[in-house]
Amino acid sequence: MEGVEAGSVARVRLTLPHHLRNLAGVAGELVLEVERSGEGEVSLVAVLDALEAHFPVLRGTIRDQTSGTRRPFVRFFACQRDLSHEPMTAPLPREVVDGSEVLIVLGAMAGG
Repeated sequence: MEGVEAGSVARVRLTLPHHLRNLAGVAGELVLEVERSGEGEVSLVAVLDALEAHFPVLRGTIRDQTSGTRRPFVRFFACQRDLSHEPMTAPLPREVVDGSEVLIVLGAMAGG
């Protein structure tokens, strides 16, 4: 990514499901400072690492603490795309990294 210094910080906008906002004691949208990779990119893993570092009470709620995989019934959306089945280490869309789009963590529903 041209013009972005390695190790710089991205300000990622994030929304959480209501129950996780309550658990973390926050209201509305969060803005997280997330470390960029050497290529200037930000992955979902980096966002979740920053989220859990800032709100330790959320550890294990979005991803399994042992395997690091997404918990069942948790989905990730951004830029009108479902990012849930992409690798957690894949770069997030540029619009999320530059703060113009929100990364949405959504609790999926099941049943009939």
